[in-house]
Amino acid sequence: MNLVRAELERLAARRFVQLMVVLLALAFAITAATTLVDSHQPSAREVAEAQAQVSAAIRSMEADHQRCLKVKAGELPVDGTTYLPADCSELDPALQERLPVVADYLSNVFVFGQQAEPLLYFLIAFLLLFGFLVGASYIGADLNSGGVVNLLLWRPRRLTVLGAKLGTLLGVVALLSVVATMVYLGTFWTIAQTAGLPGHLDAAFWQDLGGIYGRGLVLVLLASALGFGIATLGRHTAAALGAVAAYAVVWELGARLVFQILDVARPDQLMLMTYVGAWLTGRLELYDNRACQNWSGFGYCDSMYTITWAPALLVLLALAGTVTAAAFAVFRRRDLI
Repeated sequence: MNLVRAELERLAARRFVQLMVVLLALAFAITAATTLVDSHQPSAREVAEAQAQVSAAIRSMEADHQRCLKVKAGELPVDGTTYLPADCSELDPALQERLPVVADYLSNVFVFGQQAEPLLYFLIAFLLLFGFLVGASYIGADLNSGGVVNLLLWRPRRLTVLGAKLGTLLGVVALLSVVATMVYLGTFWTIAQTAGLPGHLDAAFWQDLGGIYGRGLVLVLLASALGFGIATLGRHTAAALGAVAAYAVVWELGARLVFQILDVARPDQLMLMTYVGAWLTGRLELYDNRACQNWSGFGYCDSMYTITWAPALLVLLALAGTVTAAAFAVFRRRDLI
């Protein structure tokens, strides 16, 4: 028998998987319908008024920059009620990462260029939950019901069977994620064209969006493998759910509170969610509560530190890889009856 084809059929036939796909489609439909109802194509008058507000905002920024330069040059007195940075380039409109645009001053208008990123984060969060739950239930139900034992009668190679299950799971989750993303973003692109605005869509926008999606897809696959591995170790779907719940309550909430009471330096470095966020966004800036406690020098004390995507990926790969390797090692020697 074709082991991969058999696993595909078993995975597609599971009611839980079908339910999760329905919930995924329902969440998409509700989000799209809400966006469509709350948006409209702006009239020429609305666009003109927004353009006037953009011009006024840029002129105000230029005036603030010129005032700062004159104060630094001694041409104007220092005004204690107005913010004055150490370097006037902070106020220079030409050096800003982002200037005001027309879409900033339009109300009840869906702008794809502004909303695509948060919408994509929502999609990744749902796919993350989908992959973990499907991965855990897929192997957990088979181990608990004896389905794996029946399968081993046909293919008496434990690691081959478990590897086929994991590979099938990751392949299905990856394919479903790609299809769902195309439908999801395509739907909102259509809404922007018919009942909103596309926004500013340059190469940098698509590059950032593609980077977020690529990192999100890797995270979804790692979560699927993690759910699969924990359920294999615990021989039940509930083992994966219980492990996540226990970790969230005991460590992410309880330990974080204890670390705050004890005034531990950089407690965020000990939290898994920190590395999830750093990997997904590419860079995460965090506050160090002890960095400036004993600061006695002059000038500015920087109490921020950064976690980038590279160490975050190493942590996530180490966790998923360790759990998966342990699952295969235990499955190889465990009594399945």
